[in-house]
Amino acid sequence: MSFVDARGLNKTYLVANTRLHVLRDLNLSVEKGEMVAIVGASGAGKSTLLHVLGGLDRPDSGEVSVGDVDVARVNDEQLVAFRNRHVGFVFQFHHLLPEFTAVENAEMPLRIARVKVADARPRAESLLARVGLGERLEHRPGMLSGGEQQRVAVARALVMQPSLLLADEPTGDLDETTADSLHTLLREMHAEFGLTAIIATHNPRLAQQCDRVMRLESGALHPA
Repeated sequence: MSFVDARGLNKTYLVANTRLHVLRDLNLSVEKGEMVAIVGASGAGKSTLLHVLGGLDRPDSGEVSVGDVDVARVNDEQLVAFRNRHVGFVFQFHHLLPEFTAVENAEMPLRIARVKVADARPRAESLLARVGLGERLEHRPGMLSGGEQQRVAVARALVMQPSLLLADEPTGDLDETTADSLHTLLREMHAEFGLTAIIATHNPRLAQQCDRVMRLESGALHPA
């Protein structure tokens, strides 16, 4: 079995009394260490797919496994533990807490997991230095550029040392030069940390840097 294995996924939403079928008998297999891009039109369901794979949402039917975790069937408490320990999320908007510094934001998953500050802080500082923000540790998000904010978000996503990275339009809010820089960083992090990564993107340059590109259309995935 592949590291990420989804079979027969279905997901619908009720919109204005109409049942919208976002995922339709969708299948996806991703090998350990692979970096896969998911492309498709806005509203095609890319975010929904990542949310289901990462345990942020549950499918209406179908099976999802990540490693030895049956994501679609575990209880809510087990699902929270799975997300916190095994999945790193990077979204289009950084979702940093404005009142906290870069290093406090980066270490937040560790603090939620009740890791002591004495242990959490060095790991967060090390990751921020690795993403090029070693001189910005005490800066709050409002003092950082858009690209820097996303780099903090990448550090936060990796601080728990996850095995799976899910990135949803991570460069969608950045200019071309900054986006290219973040593309390079994501690829470096993928290789350096031995991650399995699935990236939803409209950006063809980011997609081309992945090992494989799949297109989400009419609720199903096809080779791009």
